[in-house]
Amino acid sequence: MRRSFGFSERERRILSRLDTTAKIQDFLDGLEYNLEEKGDTYYSPKMVLKNMKANCIEAAIFAAAALRFHGFPPLLLDLTSSKEDTDHVIAVFRHKGHWGAIGKSKYTFFTYREPVYKTIRELAMSYFDLYFNYWGKKTMRGFLKKPLNLKIFDRKNWMNSEKRVFYIATYLDKIPHEKILRKGMAVSLRKVTDIDREAGELWIRRKGVMKKLKKKGY
Repeated sequence: MRRSFGFSERERRILSRLDTTAKIQDFLDGLEYNLEEKGDTYYSPKMVLKNMKANCIEAAIFAAAALRFHGFPPLLLDLTSSKEDTDHVIAVFRHKGHWGAIGKSKYTFFTYREPVYKTIRELAMSYFDLYFNYWGKKTMRGFLKKPLNLKIFDRKNWMNSEKRVFYIATYLDKIPHEKILRKGMAVSLRKVTDIDREAGELWIRRKGVMKKLKKKGY
C-alpha cells in the first residue's frame, strides 16, 4: 500500500494521478506562476495544492514530493547564476540510469528534461546556453555537485507544512556547487540572439509582468 506521507484524501487523489514524470510536469505547467507580490512565500507541496500556484523552487519541491509519492527519491538540483540574475531550482529523477528534470519557470526553456543525460553535469549544462537575463547575457555559473535529497527535512514536515519552507533554499545555498566558468571567461560569452530572447521571454511578454518582475529583482 502506498504511503500517504500525511496528505489529505483530496491531495492523495491529485498526487495519485501524477504517476509519470510527464504528468507531474503537465500539472505544474497548468498552475499559475507565483510572483510573490506580497512577499516571499516558500510554499510546501501542501500549500501549492491549496493555492494552485508555484514559483520555481516551490514547483521543484512539489515535484520532488510527487516523485516520492510514486517511489522515486525526492531530489533537487540547484543551478546558480551571476549577481545579474537569480538561481533556478529543479527536481531531478533517474530512469534506466539516465537523469531527467521537472521544473517551472518564467522562461520558456527552463522546465522539463527527458531522462537522457548520463550525468548530473550533462543535465545541468543542458540549461546553460539559454540561461539568460533581461539584457540577453548568459548568466548560469554553477550547479549543485550532488542532488539534495529532501528526506533530510522530514522532521520539519516539508511536504505538509503550512509554514514557509525557506530552510530548503537556505540549505541549497550552503552546500557545495561546481563552478562552470574559470576567471575571466564570462566576458567572452556571446549574448543570446533576439529570436532566442523573445522565445525565452514568451510567458513574460504574454502576461505583461515585466515591470513586476524587475521590481522584485528577477
